[in-house]
Amino acid sequence: MQTDLRKRKKVTEENNASSKETMGEKKNKKENMSLFWYKCLKMAGLVLFLVVILLVAKVYRDNEVVKRQEAALRSLGNEGLFLFSSLDTDKDMFISPEEFKPIAEKLTGVSPTSDYEEEEILDPNGETLTVTAHFQPLLMETMTKSKDGFLGITHSALSGLRNWTTAALPSNVLFARNFKAFLPPKNKFDLGNPWWIIPSELNIFTGYLPNNRVYPPAPKGKEIIIHKLLSMFHPRPFIKTRFAPQGSVACIRAISEFYYDIVFRIHAEFQLNEPPNFPFWFSPAQFTGNIIISKDASHVRYFKMFVPNNRSLNVDMEWLYGVSESSNMEVDIGYLPLMELESMSPSIPSVIFDENGEVIDSRNSEGEPIEFVFEDIIWQSEINWQEAAKKLEVSMYPFKKVSYHPFTEAFDRASAEKKLVHSILLWGALDDQSC
Repeated sequence: MQTDLRKRKKVTEENNASSKETMGEKKNKKENMSLFWYKCLKMAGLVLFLVVILLVAKVYRDNEVVKRQEAALRSLGNEGLFLFSSLDTDKDMFISPEEFKPIAEKLTGVSPTSDYEEEEILDPNGETLTVTAHFQPLLMETMTKSKDGFLGITHSALSGLRNWTTAALPSNVLFARNFKAFLPPKNKFDLGNPWWIIPSELNIFTGYLPNNRVYPPAPKGKEIIIHKLLSMFHPRPFIKTRFAPQGSVACIRAISEFYYDIVFRIHAEFQLNEPPNFPFWFSPAQFTGNIIISKDASHVRYFKMFVPNNRSLNVDMEWLYGVSESSNMEVDIGYLPLMELESMSPSIPSVIFDENGEVIDSRNSEGEPIEFVFEDIIWQSEINWQEAAKKLEVSMYPFKKVSYHPFTEAFDRASAEKKLVHSILLWGALDDQSC
């Protein structure tokens, strides 16, 4: 009897202890949960506080910029503010020494050594390529505004266009290794497989680049060689166009044991006016061409780049009538007969060595330059130019995956395939930058 009582007492004590432990665990769990939500609320409050601080700082900064803009407008007037804004690339209403550099170069006539050269140090004894520029100015009578004698258009608006009659640099000597930017990346060795030399930075979120700019940004990386080439035509090329499709694309047309024949397409534009005149944008339809280059970029056999002139209109032009981005803009299209760069001959060594490693004279005994003999290139595999150009066209304009036909051929094709005809009437060509 006493034994049973002791057992029941012991069980009761164990149950009470277990109940206390369970209650303690629930209490601790509740306290931990409360602590967790407290920390979450504290963190959320801190984040909200930081967001408010940032918003207040942004509003304050924007208001300060607006005040400085208003003060600058009162002090400088519209034309003066436009000149100031064209230099103020970061739009902070202050001109840094870097931003003032274009004006310093204009006033002094001295261009400082570039601070954006290629990361690779070029061999001073490497091969060099002589490139010549061929340029004929835009035919003014092909502009629609010429039909009324450019009525209502100020002389200053077209001054940059009228004065651009020759190439800025008729000839230039470049290192062959400058053209390394045209070589394919490691995974693009198949014929007709496009890659981006300069990828587009535009999308539905970025929109387009501003119109009220005059001086192009400093080129970097692979942009440098394209900037050097385009600068032979005009001193202010913009490697990245304001509107899509933007960038430069290329593909391999042919492959040999030591060489690639690479076809490329470049979308770029020029700014023809300088302050106090308002911006005038000159956008060729495209720059296309090809380069035959050794696989290690030590030798360039041939280079050519040109604006196609097979269409009646091949240049888009846009110019502003005010300082701000929202100013009135005039648009026109015209025809450019010739805009072309071409190598004079294959690249040659800048220093010549004999079989003993001694430097020899680059001229013969009669004073004539030594002539180099180059082996014929035997292509192991290739596609034709039209097929390669089509690949690049589709990369720039995905809608070209659908076949488009000339008006005179469309109805016969539709009848044969029992399909309807969708006709599109355009001022310019939809598949280049002149539209």
